Amino acid sequence: MDVIASREGRLGRIVLNRPRALNTLTLPMVRAFRQALDEFGNGDGVSAVLVTGAGDRGLCAGGDVRILYELEAAQKWRFADFWREEYELNARIASFPKPYVAIMDGIVMGGGVGISAHGNRRIVTERSRIAMPEVGIGFFPDVGASWLLSRAGAVGLYMALSAATVTAADAIGAGLADLMIRLQDIERLIEKLSTIERAADVDETLRRFSCQPGVSTLSSFRRFLAEATAHEKIADVIAAFSHEGSEFSLCAAAEIGSKSPTALKVTRALLRRAGQAPSLEICLANEFKAACRMLETHDLYEGIRAAIIDKDRRPKWSPDRLDAVSDETIEDILAGDDTPPPMFKSWNSSPYSPWEN
Repeated sequence: MDVIASREGRLGRIVLNRPRALNTLTLPMVRAFRQALDEFGNGDGVSAVLVTGAGDRGLCAGGDVRILYELEAAQKWRFADFWREEYELNARIASFPKPYVAIMDGIVMGGGVGISAHGNRRIVTERSRIAMPEVGIGFFPDVGASWLLSRAGAVGLYMALSAATVTAADAIGAGLADLMIRLQDIERLIEKLSTIERAADVDETLRRFSCQPGVSTLSSFRRFLAEATAHEKIADVIAAFSHEGSEFSLCAAAEIGSKSPTALKVTRALLRRAGQAPSLEICLANEFKAACRMLETHDLYEGIRAAIIDKDRRPKWSPDRLDAVSDETIEDILAGDDTPPPMFKSWNSSPYSPWEN
């Protein structure tokens, strides 16, 4: 079983169980996760939920996009089903009415962020490595990341455009996690959580094991990041990083400059919209529309090829220059198509679309 759901006393447990694939998500896993979450959320005998990943490499490396690459051309649209149900799950997690404890140990990327950072108790360890690396495969930070990263300000935009991997302290500083617990204490934490009697016991247990995460590296660059990312054009953002001249800024300029020009512009536009959005659901709906249109782009498949299939790390983007990607192209991607959108269900209510009101 790729998702294992169980009860330990009043604790509901959900374990992602594809350790050889770094627990990457598939549509059956999303459905199994949703079913378990609904049962635990509605069950009177469950006071809290704990989410972990099997193995010692990480919680989850994201969605299994190799599946998308291997689909026949006429079947690519089927991947929209995965995104639709994944985004519905992300919203379901964000509104979960009980303590939702996610252990973000090791590698946590893409879809892994979606099932953890939207939770209400997000735990990192000293080996947490968290990222939204989608621009590197010709896509954009999704699973509600436009909502999360736009609220992290310049740090969030930097993470989105550069695909930077951050540590525990940086993740807490960016609002993607809440507290740090040392890896050596995680098993004892889980044992204690399995003995809780009520929801209030969760926070007392977490406080007992929490420790200081150290200094956030990105916090020392916060002022510079604000200045560099304030530019409207991504080319000007890259130029600002290059001009500053430090090792950090030069690496940032190189990383952003190596990403898909189309993906960079879509990402910037989505985060701009998310900054004005009243809800996570609106952001997820915007991301879904853009994702469906990205299924028709060259860069998504070329990015997956270079990063996951051939692993040559030498994608050939088309267009390969920022100035060759028109505003009209970006608006067309953001507009989406007629693919049925996600339907979000609040707890104790019927499904709804964020566009109904």
